[in-house]
Amino acid sequence: MSSPTIAIVEDEIAIAENYRDALRRSGYQVNLYHTRPDALAAFQQRLPDLAVIDVGLGAEIEGGFELCRELRAMAPTLPILFLTARDSELDIISGLRLGADDYLTKDISLPHMQARISALLRRVSVMQSKGSDEEVITQGDLQLDVSRLHCHWKGEPVDLTVTEFWIVHALAKRPGHVKSRSQLMEAARVVLDDNTITSHVKRIRRKFQTVDSHFDAIATAYGMGYRWQV
Repeated sequence: MSSPTIAIVEDEIAIAENYRDALRRSGYQVNLYHTRPDALAAFQQRLPDLAVIDVGLGAEIEGGFELCRELRAMAPTLPILFLTARDSELDIISGLRLGADDYLTKDISLPHMQARISALLRRVSVMQSKGSDEEVITQGDLQLDVSRLHCHWKGEPVDLTVTEFWIVHALAKRPGHVKSRSQLMEAARVVLDDNTITSHVKRIRRKFQTVDSHFDAIATAYGMGYRWQV
């Protein structure tokens, strides 16, 4: 089995090469791209197993956001991680709204970054190797196909990222039970803060409401977390 391929889209060549060398030492195949057009052209030919994207790419101040939007349209479940110097709450929320699974700032240590990448890749692997007894979960109007990472509501597809899929999966498996933000974080197999979990839940609700304007299956238990109500 070949090692996962990671695409790094970073306009500062020295930083990109530093990340590449560290990840290669961990056994990953790594491809570097320094502009959005170069990365997009490569992705249209062959998708990586995970993408690490900077927000600012050369003259394109928000080129990374645009690339994330383009890549997410091509591959709804591909793990996408932002790694950027931009640490404002607005930038973080923007990245997550565009479908990124994680958002890291460049002051993060290399071992921490590698741990987050490993967690994202492991989630995909675990989901794809689920046993047949859990391949499809049906809860009222919700249907989750775990082996294919597909979600349907009232027969209509809902495009969820890997992180979003895990969160819905955790809630829907035990309807009526409140899941704290830390439990949802654990279910998503990613280290996020409470505000980030809140942003993911809001985005999930919006996606379901696009299919069904009356969707209200994810209820907030104030001060505690969220629950799936049938």
